[in-house]
Formats: sequence, C-alpha cells, structure tokens
Amino acid sequence: MAKPDALARYEFKRQIRELQSIKGRATELITLYIPAKKQIHDIVSYLRNEASQSANIKSRTTKKNVSWAIESIMGRLKNFKQPPDNGLVFFVGHKAAGGDQTEQVTYVIEPPEPITTFLYRCDSYFYIDTLEDMLTEKQTLGMIVIDRTEATIGILNGKRLQVVKNIQSRIMGKHRQGGQSAQRFERLIEISAHEYYKKVAGIADDAFLPLEGLTGIVVGGPGATKNFFVDKNYLHHELNKKVLNTYDTGYTDEYGLKELLDNASQALKDLDISKEKELMRRFMAELRKPDGGQTAYGEVEVYNALNIGAVDTLLVSEGISRYRISYTCKDCEVTGKSMTNEPDSLKCKKCKSDVNIDEEADVIEELYIIAEGTGSTVELMSQDSEEGEMLMKAFNGLAAILRYKVG
Repeated sequence: MAKPDALARYEFKRQIRELQSIKGRATELITLYIPAKKQIHDIVSYLRNEASQSANIKSRTTKKNVSWAIESIMGRLKNFKQPPDNGLVFFVGHKAAGGDQTEQVTYVIEPPEPITTFLYRCDSYFYIDTLEDMLTEKQTLGMIVIDRTEATIGILNGKRLQVVKNIQSRIMGKHRQGGQSAQRFERLIEISAHEYYKKVAGIADDAFLPLEGLTGIVVGGPGATKNFFVDKNYLHHELNKKVLNTYDTGYTDEYGLKELLDNASQALKDLDISKEKELMRRFMAELRKPDGGQTAYGEVEVYNALNIGAVDTLLVSEGISRYRISYTCKDCEVTGKSMTNEPDSLKCKKCKSDVNIDEEADVIEELYIIAEGTGSTVELMSQDSEEGEMLMKAFNGLAAILRYKVG
C-alpha cells in the first residue's frame, strides 16, 4: 500500500535532516544522482572506472572506505533493471563516529520529483542541494499580464514558469473622424476590445481550469486594463474566485510575467502563512471555551483521541523529532522502553550503561499512520511562522482539533 503523501513527505524531510548531520573524516562519502533515462550498465561502468581511480588515493584508510562505498553501490544496483521513474539517489560512505572511529552509512532514496542531471561526488559531506529544493512548497499559480495592446498567459509551477500564449489585440487605434463617425468608431473599438478580452479569458480558462491544486491567479499590466478585465468577470466564475490581486507591471510579454511574479511574491508567501494562522485560530477558539472545547494537546491526549477516531485535524510541528525506543541493556540485560530525541545517546535507566536498540519507531510516522486509518487530516506546520512557533513552544509541537469532545 502506498504511503499517504503527508507521511512520505515527512519521511523525506527526516532523511534530509539526517544527511545534513553526516560528516566524514576525509573524502569518504559518495553522492550519486541517477536520472531515470540513465542505463544501469552505464552507471556500473562509470563506477568501475571510479574504483580504478580510487587506487591512487594516498591514505590507506580513505582508499579502503571509498572502495567499499563504490562496491556497495554497485551491489545494490544489481537489484534494478532500470532506475525508477524519478531516478535514484545513493548516499554511501563512512561517517565520523568520534575519535578515529568511523561508521558505515547507506541511504538509497527514490526522490519525489524527477532527477534531471547525473552527479557523482566523493567528499567529506553529502551533496543534498537538489533534494532540499524538492522540499520547497510547489505552488501552481495562474498568471496574466494584459493591456489593450497585448496579453500573455503563463503558469508558475514551483520554480518553473511556462508561457502558455502571447496574444496581440489588434484593437483599432485613435481616429480623427468627428460627429457620428466618432461614436461609430468608438463602438467598434469597444466591440473589438470586448472580443479581445473574451479571447484572452478563453485561453486562460482552457489553461487554468484543468490544473489540480491551483493556488491562485495574479493579473498584471501597466494601466487600468488589468482591473477592468478582472472586475468585468471575463474569466470563468470559478477562476475569478481565485484571483488574488492585480499588480502594476511595465510589460505585458514574457518579461512582464517575470515582473508580475516579483511584485506578487509577498502575497504568495502570505498564502501559506494564512493557512497556518487559520488552523491555529480554529484550535485556539476551541481551547478558549470554558470546558477546553474540542481540542487535545500533549502526546498522551492526542494519541488517545487519534486511537478512538476523535481527531478531525492533527497539527504537527516540523520541529518535532522523537522516537519510541525498545532496548536491552548491554551490561545488566534489562529491557525497557523510552521516548527520546537522540536514540544513539540512550542509556539504561537502571545502570546507565549503553543499550542495544531492539526497535525504533518515529513518533510522527506513528501519528500519520494512525491518522490515515481514522480519516483524520494531518497538517505539518513550519517553525517559521508565529503560529508554528506557538505550536512548538506552547504545545510541545502537537495538538488536535477534535470531531467531538473527549472525556
């Protein structure tokens, strides 16, 4: 069964956080990005060549560790006839583990978006910029720049701006006739303008209506035409509801779209923030009721509410990093359970010795899985906004809006 999108995204974020923290003693960490179009046998040939080159490494230990990493990747590639649709990323090597010690690490990631460029690097850290870019929230935005001379329609998907079409208006210019001829020409000009606006709207409707997850529409231009176009409802009524605002731009061609994007950037940032504001507003409105309303916060209360299907919306801070651990003490062999942010530093509660971890579960993954089973919505909130910071500090990163009051 496929993982829910929210859980898959959370796991992806967690993997990147782990990769960020890994450092090598020397150039013993290999990063390998494989696009879907690459043939596996070509990758293996490339790695064999790199293995030959690694023989020139002066440090015996580094040479051994790099050789192990390359062999490990080639061994894992035998499991693939071809790369997955979005490609494949390997992070393999030896990380520093204190003193002169190192520890083997291996991550094999199928990214949520296509890998477009082949990359091989051997360094003291992993190259994760490409994956970090995939964490950026992808907004799909409809864009129109328009005046009475021309219009350009575009779509912004994440960071990619696609020009749908540029249209020349062919509206007649000024004339010198007077009297009734002037009135007739004015009518003809306005009819021509009306047909031009309809044509622009028709192209925009065809481009924007099929888009899933359309965040909104912004309209720009150098004069009053953009406001007239919006106010007179030329766009389909469903799209007109999604118009966020109009903005002044000096151009109405492709450059005008880029100018519009710059001018509307703050409004787009505010969209994500406003969603978090509304979620916390709902939660706090319930919490302020004399009986505490339909809310739950704290790990125990939230787990209980989730397990009985009482949670409507689960609010989870991105800042949470907790694991539920089952362990056995290396010395006294006592078994136990613990909740911790740092599994590697866990000690036996009885004798304070090191422990063997028997089972490790990410608390947030557990919450996501339970929420999916009970039809609850999960909202992962950033720590960048005031509301996200409040969730983390005041409620330990976890709260819920309930379907009905519990207890």
